Amino acid sequence: MTRVPFTASCSASTHKYCLVNRLNIGTTTLPEFSTSLAFPFFPLKKGRSFRRISVVAMSDLSKSTVLVTGAGGRTGQIVYKKLKERSDQYTARGLVRTQESKEKIGGDNDVYIGDIRNIENITPAIQGIDALIILTSAVPKMKPGFDPTKGGRPEFYFEDGAFPEQVDWIGQKNQIDVAKAAGVKQIVLVGSMGGTNPNHPLNSLGNGNILIWKRKAEQYLADSGIPYTIIRAGGLQDKEGGVRELLVGKDDELLQTETRTIARADVAEVCIQEGKSRRCFCVSNNPGEDSAKSGVEDDEGNSLGVEAALSMLKFYKREISPLLPKSCRYVPTCSEYSMIAYKKYGVVKGTILTAWRLCRCNPLGGSGFDPPRWFDEATPPEP
Repeated sequence: MTRVPFTASCSASTHKYCLVNRLNIGTTTLPEFSTSLAFPFFPLKKGRSFRRISVVAMSDLSKSTVLVTGAGGRTGQIVYKKLKERSDQYTARGLVRTQESKEKIGGDNDVYIGDIRNIENITPAIQGIDALIILTSAVPKMKPGFDPTKGGRPEFYFEDGAFPEQVDWIGQKNQIDVAKAAGVKQIVLVGSMGGTNPNHPLNSLGNGNILIWKRKAEQYLADSGIPYTIIRAGGLQDKEGGVRELLVGKDDELLQTETRTIARADVAEVCIQEGKSRRCFCVSNNPGEDSAKSGVEDDEGNSLGVEAALSMLKFYKREISPLLPKSCRYVPTCSEYSMIAYKKYGVVKGTILTAWRLCRCNPLGGSGFDPPRWFDEATPPEP
C-alpha cells in the first residue's frame, strides 16, 4: 500500500494521509476513496505498509440528528451513549428490537422499537435524521445439548427470521432504502474483516455465509449514491478506548499482522467522527499500545469466538453446574473466572487462562481469591 501525505490544515502533531485505491470483492468493486484521515483521539505513528490514523468530525452539519440502529448491542450502546454525551453537537436516536433493549439503554423517547426486516417498522425512526450509523448484525447461537465435558466442538445455528441473509442483507438494504428516500446525508456501516475470503470460518457458522451477505450490503450502499463510510472492524473487545494506536488498512491486510482485534469504544469513536466521504477501510488496534499500559499483548480472538465461548459457559452454568456438587476452591468460581477471562482477554488468552485455572483447581492446588490476570500482571487486591 502506498501512503500519500495530505497536508491541508494539518497541525505539527497530527499526520493526515490520503489514499485512493479500489477494493475487489468477488465480481464487484467497492471504491476506497479516503480523504483526510485525521483522528486526534488516537495515537499516530509512521511506518509499515498500512495506514495508522488518529479522527475527523462526523460531518460539517451543525447539531446533526444521528440514528444508531442496533443500539441495544454492546457496540451500539457505546455509540448511542457517546452521542448523548455530546448533546451540543448531536441529537441522538436509537433503534432496538425489543422493549427490554430499550429499557437497557435508558428507555428514552428517542429510542425506537422496530424490525429492520420490515420497512414500515423502521421508517419513523429514520425520518428527519441527518446521519445513520448501522450496527445491526445476525448473531449465531449455540445448539442446545452440547456438553463441554465430553469434548468436541459445539454447533451453531441462527434463529428463524434472523439468518444473515435476512438481517445483514435484507435488513441493511431496507435501512439504506428508507434512508435514501428520507434524504439522509450520510451512512456509516460497520461490518467485519475477513470478507475477502469466501471460505472464511465465520461463513460456516450455522451455514449462514454471514460475511458474504455483509459484503453484498456494503456493495449496495456503495451503489446507493449516499455519502458513506464502511468500517470493517477486527475482533471486537470490551477494552478501554483511546489507548492503543488505531491501524487502518484494506483488503483484509490487517489479518496478516500481529493484531486482529479492536476495542469497541474505538470503533464507536470512529463511527461518530467519520467525515462525509465515500470510503471503505478495515480497522484494528496496535497491540503495542496496550502492552505499554497493561504489560500484555493482544490475542487473536474475535467477537464471534468470544460469544461462542460465553454461550458454552452459560449453558454449563444453567444446565450442568446445578447437577454437580459445589467443589470449586476459588473465588470467582472456575466458570465465572472463564467468562471474565474471555471478555477481558479474548479467545486465545481466555482459553489459556481457563485451562490454567482448571489445572490448579484440585485438592493439591491452591484456593481463595483468584481473579483472571495474565501471567506477568500483578494480582488485584481482594474486594
